[in-house]
Parts: sequence; C-alpha cells; structure tokens
Amino acid sequence: MQPLLALVDCNNFYVSCERVFRPDLTGKPVVVLSNNDGCVVARSKEVKTLGIKMGVPVFQIQQLINQHQIQLFSSNYALYADMSSRVMSVLEEFAPTLEVYSIDEAFLDLTGVCQQDPVAYGQRIRKAVVKATGIPVCVGLGPTKTLAKLANFAAKKWQKTEGVLDLSNPLRREKLMKIVPVGEVWGIGSRTTSKLNKLGIHTVWDLASQSSHAIQRQFNIVVARTVMELNGTPCLELDDISPDKQQIVCSRSFSRCLTTCHELSQALAEFCSRAAEKLRKQHSVTACVTVFIRTSPFNPQEPQYQRSASIKLDAATQDTRTLITVANRLLIEIFKSGYNYQKCGVQLSKIQPKLAPGQLELFDFEDSSLPIENRPLMAVMDSINKRFPKRLSIAATGFDKSWKAKAERVSPRYTTDWRELVMVK
Repeated sequence: MQPLLALVDCNNFYVSCERVFRPDLTGKPVVVLSNNDGCVVARSKEVKTLGIKMGVPVFQIQQLINQHQIQLFSSNYALYADMSSRVMSVLEEFAPTLEVYSIDEAFLDLTGVCQQDPVAYGQRIRKAVVKATGIPVCVGLGPTKTLAKLANFAAKKWQKTEGVLDLSNPLRREKLMKIVPVGEVWGIGSRTTSKLNKLGIHTVWDLASQSSHAIQRQFNIVVARTVMELNGTPCLELDDISPDKQQIVCSRSFSRCLTTCHELSQALAEFCSRAAEKLRKQHSVTACVTVFIRTSPFNPQEPQYQRSASIKLDAATQDTRTLITVANRLLIEIFKSGYNYQKCGVQLSKIQPKLAPGQLELFDFEDSSLPIENRPLMAVMDSINKRFPKRLSIAATGFDKSWKAKAERVSPRYTTDWRELVMVK
C-alpha cells in the first residue's frame, strides 16, 4: 500500500485566532506584532496584498497602517497556544499517528485510512477544524513529507484546489513541479536556492530530475534526501512524540533602553527563570549558558555595541538560581557603560536528560559560590506557578519591571482566563 501523509497547516494562524473572537475583522487587514509591538509577525491576506513583508518594523509602514486602517494586535501567546492545542485535538481524531510540527502545523499518517478518496477526506478535516475551532486550514497530501508540504503550499496559493491537494499522482506532481520555484521546497533555504540556480536548477521539477547521488556530492545528504522525497521515496519518518529541544533561548526587546548593568541583570534573571522552567518541563539539564546584549540596530545615530559570552558548566543543572548566578557573571564580563541597550537574552545549550550520567572530572573543584542543586524546590516552585501564574518568582521580587515589553494592543485571553471570557450580548 502506497504511503499517504497529510500536512494540515492553519491559515495565517495568529490572525485567524484573533478573528475567531472578532468576526467583524473578517475580510479586513489585520497584523499581529512581535514582542514590544515592534515588528510584523503575522499578516492577513489583505495585508499581504499591500506588499507588507514579514518582520518589517511598524514605524516603517505607519503610513500604510493609517491609509488602509490596518488593525494591529499585540502577540497573545496564551490564546494562540490554547487554540493550537484545540486544533491538534481535532486532528487526532482523523489519523492513528500525528506529529505536531509547529504551533500551526501537523503531519498525519493517513496510509490505509482514505486511499479511495483522499481529497474528500481532506475536506472533512478542514470542515471539522473550522466547526470546532473557527480556524481555517489547508491540507496537502502526498506519499512523503516533502510532497505533502509542497501540496500544502499549492493548496494555499491556488483557490481552485479549495484548500486541499493530493500529489500522489506522478502526472499531477510533474505538472505542479514545473511551475513552482525550487526555493519553495521544504528545507531548501535561500543560500541553497542560489547555488541551485547557478547550476541551472530553477524549478522543483529541475531538482526532482537530478540524481540524488550527484546532489549529495555537490551539496549534502539533506538535499539528496529531498530529491528522493520529491520522487515519492520516503526518507523522513513521522515523529509521534516531539523530540526534546536541544537549545532553549529566552530574550526580549525592551520598552525603553536600559543603561545600567543592574537593569540588565533584572531582565536576565527573568529570562533565566523562563528558560529553566522550559528545561524542567522536558526533564532536562543544561551544561552551557550563553548571555548576549545589544543596542538597537534601528538607531544608527547612536553608538552601537553587541557582545555575547558563554560558559560550560562543570555540572549540568536545571536550577533557576544557578542559571541566574552564572548569567550575572557573564553579564559583568561583557557589559560596557555608555550604551543604550535595547535587547538581551540567555541561551541554554548542551541539553541532556536529567537522568543521564554526567562526565566525572579527575580534579573536581566545585564552585562553592553556586547554589546547591535543589530539584524538589524547583518542582514545588513550578507547581505553584502553574496553579497561580505570575505569583512566585525567585528572580523578580521587588524589581522594577518598567523595561518589560509593551503589549498595548493585546486582546483578551478568551479561552484561558475566567476574567477575560468573551461576552455574548
């Protein structure tokens, strides 16, 4: 039996989440902004037709915002995460195996489920998701992940597909591949696209027609597998359990520039707390901490400065107190006075399961100034914060948080806070 995979992708997910509870915005231009309301991170179809690009700073498009009355929203991650969970719960009913690929995408293994009429089954999925959540989706079908991704791209781009496209048929695949640029293939980035173009490979069909062995010699095994997947040979398995993160980054832009080491230390303490919670959630520990600070690149008239520093820990940890202590030491090393800092952050790497045996040192000089690892204390703290969000914090008690990112246009948390439930009149 030929494999059949589906990629279900939510349309303009953040914007769609806002429109579920604001149906008056249907058909109107809507933009969702990044942290600190600085840049565009999600656009409605109407905004895309205006030529507004992803990631553009808001101040650069202020004239278009005023001219077309574009509705702006601050990022509401509590709402988006809950709506994503609801969408995935619906999708689980349609396939024995599901891989949550991102907050708004999931792969479904439909092998043997709907071989006779996959397109009709895809339409059933679309209608079920919209009925249950209000979120519109498109469905791409194919014998491999790469083909399912390509089918989803076409389903979004061409209205004649009615949101569902099946690329199981080789003739239909060839017809589509000959009109789609190679840069639209999943996993083919801009640098690889440029190299392929120099070799005369401009369309997806040009790439699929190449020998996978020749492509591997010129590029790497990843691109070679992409060629095989485009020809219907599965190389990427479905992961029904999401792998643990191998890197955790927590950073934010500030609502105002920070000039002192003490202010940056307060921000880093909060970022370390968030990173540590994510680390403990996946039952992991980290053996490397990196801290970075930078000024704003959008103010070229001001002095520019950016630095980062890393340290490898002798003993891997998941203790918030240890991470904060280490981050502050790194901050002191890289901080320079006289600059207006706009952003800082912390990165955890060399992540491993907390039960994994650590490397024993021949000469173990343990840093006695670091807090002793206390996992029961951290577990209690996480349970309290889960029950009473934003009530308990080792790092931020009594701190001045005027630097925190702005969210002046954030919508209510309709689905996760009793005090912000939607009102029906």
